Amino acid sequence: MGRLLGRVANVEPGEVTAVLAAFFLIFFVLGGYFAVRPVRETFGTILGRSRTEDLWGATFLGALIIVPVYGALLSRVRRGILLPLIYAVVALSLLGFAIAIHADEHDPRVAAAFYVWISVMNLMLVSVFWSFALEVFDGGQAKRLFGFIAAGGTAGGLFGPAVTMATVRYIGNTGVLVLSAILFLGAIVAQRVLLRVWTRAVPVARPDRALGGNPFAGFSILARSPYLLMIAGFVFLLSIANSILYFEQLYLVEHAYADTASRTQVFARIDFAVQALAIGSQLFITGRVAKRLGVTALLTLVPALVAIGFGAIALSGTLGVVITVTIVRRAGEYAFLRPGREMLFSRLDTETKYKAKNLIDVPVYRGADYASAQFAKALEHLGFTSVGFGVVGAACAILWLGVGGWLGRRNDRAVSAAS
Repeated sequence: MGRLLGRVANVEPGEVTAVLAAFFLIFFVLGGYFAVRPVRETFGTILGRSRTEDLWGATFLGALIIVPVYGALLSRVRRGILLPLIYAVVALSLLGFAIAIHADEHDPRVAAAFYVWISVMNLMLVSVFWSFALEVFDGGQAKRLFGFIAAGGTAGGLFGPAVTMATVRYIGNTGVLVLSAILFLGAIVAQRVLLRVWTRAVPVARPDRALGGNPFAGFSILARSPYLLMIAGFVFLLSIANSILYFEQLYLVEHAYADTASRTQVFARIDFAVQALAIGSQLFITGRVAKRLGVTALLTLVPALVAIGFGAIALSGTLGVVITVTIVRRAGEYAFLRPGREMLFSRLDTETKYKAKNLIDVPVYRGADYASAQFAKALEHLGFTSVGFGVVGAACAILWLGVGGWLGRRNDRAVSAAS
């Protein structure tokens, strides 16, 4: 296994256990999430575009609430207890929603609650994973290994919608939620293995301890750092591009397919295509691009492609074009943007990696979602069509490209100076 990983991802012999544990941890986390993501999208079609746009405000509020709660827990609870506990809470929550959905799948209150909950938790879970990965692996390892580790999430992202596509017509959306809960139990096991590797490898007495400090420290850390503010801006612009594509897709799918099972299958196929496109890049391209061309290349390729894609939407805003651009954007995010963003934090201190990073990954992202959803609604009321949305999206993508270039160059210069 060590020789195989060495050939595929430049994994050194002493890193094999940690890399595999991280790979399977993100596999179970994103496998569990992507199994239920098509269910969330189906609930979005039940609620309707306007109601779903409004729900993004509740999602932003939930993100604002969860960050200081998480910060307080980090300050008082050892990561060895807290991190597995988070996955256990998610598994129990999924079972609770499965019971509620089984009682009445079309209850708008249950649909709205599930939509908000899963939209907050998916960003939270991914942020928690990468914060810990940044503790386990140093900056040099991050460049070599994060692409391969991210492929574990993509593999989970392939597995989750594949299971949903194959089973939803037989077990319904309720059964899909139960299967997702089982995957999160696997995440608990993988997290325990990675924690054990970490505590044995770190040459510090009792590295697994509470961080201490102020639960709201992430806000002050972010406000004082131009570098972190630019990362927040990068995430904000990423979210705007995502939101414009998302609501166009939601609207077109709602009008193209009548029943909820068919919509769930369509969204599952999109998710499967995204992960299939991303995983090859993560296994064979991401690490090599980061090592040879630096983080700048990871952070600028996708915004450039998305700008071109929005131009295509302006020319022809059909469902096929919107889905194609969405697949390219999301696959590029998993293959290049996500590892590149995590590498930006590799040289920062532990409190920043957890508290400020979590603030950027969750409420900043969801705040951008809400702002862009309201912006899209205003443009819709003004009579904007796909042409107008494509032009606005292209402008945002060009600005996004500029911010990514600035961040990448600064990080690459810092890495070169340190070496």
